[in-house]
Amino acid sequence: MDAGSFSEQPSGRTMQVRCCIVGGGPAGMMLGYLFGRAGIDVVVLEKHADFFRDFRGDTVHPSTLQVMDELGLIDGFLKLPHQQLQKLDGMFGGTPVRIADLSRVGTKYPFIAFMPQWDFLNFLREAGKRFASLKVMMNVEATDLIHRGDQIAGVRAKTPEGPIEIVADLTIACDGRHSVVRERAGLATDEIGAPMDVLWFRAGRRPNESENLFARVEPGKMMVTFDRGDYWQCAYVIAKGQFDAVKARGLPALLDDVARMAPILKPGLADVKGWDDVKLLTVAINRLKRWTLPGLLCIGDAAHAMSPVGGVGVNLAVQDAVATANLLAAKLTSGCPTEDELDAVRRRREFPVKMTQRMQVIAQNNIVSAALKPGYQPLKVPLAVRLITAVPWLQGITARLVGLGVRPEHVHSPAQF
Repeated sequence: MDAGSFSEQPSGRTMQVRCCIVGGGPAGMMLGYLFGRAGIDVVVLEKHADFFRDFRGDTVHPSTLQVMDELGLIDGFLKLPHQQLQKLDGMFGGTPVRIADLSRVGTKYPFIAFMPQWDFLNFLREAGKRFASLKVMMNVEATDLIHRGDQIAGVRAKTPEGPIEIVADLTIACDGRHSVVRERAGLATDEIGAPMDVLWFRAGRRPNESENLFARVEPGKMMVTFDRGDYWQCAYVIAKGQFDAVKARGLPALLDDVARMAPILKPGLADVKGWDDVKLLTVAINRLKRWTLPGLLCIGDAAHAMSPVGGVGVNLAVQDAVATANLLAAKLTSGCPTEDELDAVRRRREFPVKMTQRMQVIAQNNIVSAALKPGYQPLKVPLAVRLITAVPWLQGITARLVGLGVRPEHVHSPAQF
């Protein structure tokens, strides 16, 4: 079967493939690449015309860098503009702290690469063009599922040229925390909850500006900054549901708070000219109770939305994709795996997801909630953070949890190319 075989029907176009992946984020693009590499007839649908999204996660951890190395892609990948971070340092109520030191992790790439996610996704798309069996369709939005009895048999989608039906032996939802596929499938989530939302904006950076602080916590305020070379990417943490209250105070008040917390940002805050320059990221932590139906699998944020704590979302999505290819690629060559075979992905990945979410909840309850509590009482560094700061080998443990995660995956799926 050729990639993307089309036929014209009176009601619109029909396309038949072995596997249809809905969503061109890290999970979808990595899985598309791995299936294309295995010679599987696969199409990836991305609803936008490009990958440019300001609020996408941009931290590429050692676990993902190891996957890129195993695929022979690492040299080209690291030639893309990026910044590298080894030590996660912060300021907690005026006290310097160190959360993690990735130089203590015994891995080939002991750093976090900060790279715009659109560069990562474009890189995977370009690298995947050598696989004839892989087709990436941009500006194609899945709107519904195709049912044949109890089996999911593909998706209906809209394109600039009109509607299309994509008939597939297997449909995989990688369309994020607001997954249309998951909603149409009626799959229920367990909501775990998060006490915060995030305001995402950028401030200009002058060539001589340099600062190693990653996170800042003060009474009632918390912010994370990323050095992006020619600008600072800023994540200002607010209490859940308080965006309207922040807006009511006015943009100057917000920027004054930011400048007081991080004086180095003050000159570049002139780039934030209005609320259109500030994006609200609504934080959620949840996971599906069931990841599958016959002919359907959910992975990545479609299966488990993560908090931004630790910046692990991109990397868990990539790990899901690697595990999915490892478990299903060979089986897909002869048709759709059974639902029990599809559920092997959940059985493999659910423990790492639960453990990571548990650690995020602990961080939220002990650090984020305390930081965002109204009032001006001096902040005391939590005991656990004081211990990690004082004992360097503990920084290696936290670095391993952040950088490699729980049960990191390695590429074992077949390669025809």
